[in-house]
Amino acid sequence: MTSTPPGALAGLHVLIPRAPGRGAGLARLIEAAGGVPVVAPLISRQAIDDAERAALDDAVAGLRDGAFAWVAVTSVNAVDELVASAERVETSPTSRPASPPAAPSRPTEPDAADAGTSPLGRLATAARWAVVGPATARALAAHGITADLVAPQNSATGMLAVWPAATAAAKPGPRAATPTSATSSDAPRVVLPRVLLPLGDLARPTLERGLTALGYTPVRVTAYRTVSHPAPADVVTRWRAGGFDAVVLTSGSVAREVDAQLGSRPGVLAVAIGEPTREAALAVGQPVAAVADAATDDALFAALLAAVAAGTGRAHPVARPAASGGPAPAPAALLDPRDDAAIIEERAHPATRTPGAPHTPEEP
Repeated sequence: MTSTPPGALAGLHVLIPRAPGRGAGLARLIEAAGGVPVVAPLISRQAIDDAERAALDDAVAGLRDGAFAWVAVTSVNAVDELVASAERVETSPTSRPASPPAAPSRPTEPDAADAGTSPLGRLATAARWAVVGPATARALAAHGITADLVAPQNSATGMLAVWPAATAAAKPGPRAATPTSATSSDAPRVVLPRVLLPLGDLARPTLERGLTALGYTPVRVTAYRTVSHPAPADVVTRWRAGGFDAVVLTSGSVAREVDAQLGSRPGVLAVAIGEPTREAALAVGQPVAAVADAATDDALFAALLAAVAAGTGRAHPVARPAASGGPAPAPAALLDPRDDAAIIEERAHPATRTPGAPHTPEEP
């Protein structure tokens, strides 16, 4: 992206409600522009139960046997769980050699990771892959898989907007033992191509409905669970005392947690990672000043700059001290680095998410 003046965000206190491993890149950009970022997760990922894990492993084994025409991946979290599942499938005592696969849908890029070194890459050659954004595409590329479809808008709706209509296949029908009518028992049956959807437990049925309308048979499995992660007490105190100027919302789940744990604040400049996240924020009473045009740190940073410029009428916001009156926290304060959402957390969380609250697949 273009260079940013060092003081473009001078004195701006920005809350990034993400795990340290996922928020550090944006925090560095904000710090370099003179801002004071604080990274603190409000949601985290939790392991699925045994029955859900078995269903996921069965689906991944189906990739090996060519059971799916497509796989739709809406977050890096889902990639992590597919990789873990592929490892379990490959090392299972009941695992069998793969059937001769269909021709790969596209050649692997020469400079991509060798698919032969990754269990997921070895199982994935017969399916085409669709992803919600560039971060998810990069996560797959690390395992030798090149995305065939990358959504121009980082949401399920964006994926569906560019998804090709299905071409149904005709297969011989089952032969009846004793035909009882003039209708041939060997009439072909129409088989709709199947799409594997490894989603979080809170994902809305947008993809399932859209793919069905396009002529596919979606097969949804739960790959991970999203749970509430209690905000650090000092972050809660600072937020409620007006100690933050801006907040970055990276999913609808995050927007709802900001409201539930901290409380919506119309005076805070909120930046959303995509349109579904903006809608989720508005639904809980949090105005959104800008929406990123892509699910990347650079795009979120650009949206923050735009929000600040529009909100202050100048490129340099007025610096303000922390609400406590004490010294400002160290730039890019990474709170509790053990709580990286990229790691499945085994411990329970005191505040579990309300079942059924929708999740938007925009996390970069």
